[in-house]
Amino acid sequence: MKLEIRDLEVRFGTRLAASVAELSVDGGEIVGLAGESGSGKSVTILAVLGLAGTAGATVTGSVKLDGQELTGLSGAALRAVRGRRIAAIFQSPSLAFNPVFRVGAIMSRTLRLHGLPADEARQRADAAMRSVLLSPSLLRRYPAQLSGGQLQRVAIALALALRAEVLLADEPTSALDVTVQAEVLELLRELRDSRGMAILFVSHDLAVIAELCDRVAIMRSGEVVEQGPTRRVIAAPHHEYTRELLAAVPRLAVPEPGT
Repeated sequence: MKLEIRDLEVRFGTRLAASVAELSVDGGEIVGLAGESGSGKSVTILAVLGLAGTAGATVTGSVKLDGQELTGLSGAALRAVRGRRIAAIFQSPSLAFNPVFRVGAIMSRTLRLHGLPADEARQRADAAMRSVLLSPSLLRRYPAQLSGGQLQRVAIALALALRAEVLLADEPTSALDVTVQAEVLELLRELRDSRGMAILFVSHDLAVIAELCDRVAIMRSGEVVEQGPTRRVIAAPHHEYTRELLAAVPRLAVPEPGT
């Protein structure tokens, strides 16, 4: 399984919002996409999902999944890929769930839209909830009755129930407290290691990127300016912008002995 992006450009009118010459994610790998706000990270995610056009953007270039070209597919063909093969989670999980429906009803409807019969949809939803260490009983609750961390796990559970091969994670931990953030990051590692899922992890937080990702691509003003193994990029960045981002990461001051 491989997600490949080549010569991707996303424009709003004449303004270039994102330009990605080359970026790939293999199965069993977490690749970080890092940069400050407005650098083009989220627009890139929307383009991969085939949703940038709904926001008024023009998309050119290539996005392939296992060699299948996704750019230019019809709406029906994209819907068959989106969710079933490529799933996404976002910064504010509460916005991903309609507040007037129970969580289980949302999951069941999504699974049935992808062709599952009702009984199998319920079974998959229950099993996926257990996989993310949540009780299936939570499916009977409304989104407002769950915490942000629980909702993010439910969003991941939906990707598991759909048996997605690729997970696009757009700032999935930035709205969570530190303890819950650590739990979600550990869950993403588990998905990579046990299921061989390919994960593209978007974040402005290089500390999180360093902890989680196998490789990282750095975006600035819509362009990828540097990429490589995370340890190398963090330890010996080649681009001045990467060095600036690393210099901005807060560091704890260690008190001298006896002070």
